[in-house]
Amino acid sequence: MSKELIDVLDENGCLTGKVLPRDEVHKQGLWHRAIAVAIVNENNQVLLQQRSANKEKNAGMWDISVAGHISAGQDSLSAAAREINEEVSVLLGYRTEIKDFRYMYCFRKEEKFSENYIERQFYDFFILRTSGLDDKTIYFQKEEVQAVKFVDLTELQKMIENGGIVNRKEIYDVLTSFLFRF
Repeated sequence: MSKELIDVLDENGCLTGKVLPRDEVHKQGLWHRAIAVAIVNENNQVLLQQRSANKEKNAGMWDISVAGHISAGQDSLSAAAREINEEVSVLLGYRTEIKDFRYMYCFRKEEKFSENYIERQFYDFFILRTSGLDDKTIYFQKEEVQAVKFVDLTELQKMIENGGIVNRKEIYDVLTSFLFRF
């Protein structure tokens, strides 16, 4: 299995020209880019995924619909589509198209999980509105995700307050404001 390569950024989010394996980027605590996508259905519910118990961070916790690293040379939209296809797929021929994503904003986040796992990321956050999606028709990659479910704004806010979801305050603030409008 080949190692995922990542573009290294400076503290302003600009490319440095360095490309390193993902584990090395985290070990050195280097800046890089990631994506997060909230999939929202026609009932204004957000698809959440429960992270695999085998993940190196936030194992077993509920999380935003899709999140992942941007591979070297890849743009945010392509990475978002790739991550959806890797982590959560849909039966019955459902297809995600780049034009369906709504870019919300970019933010920086730093977290230290251990001496050898430091995360310094610029997140590009998108919302993907869709219809006809049912959590019973979704299948997922068992190595990445162990369950999925749709939640409404009230349940999402309870999960955030109770710490029952990965800490992504920057995303949830924008997402709850977006959901509240509908």
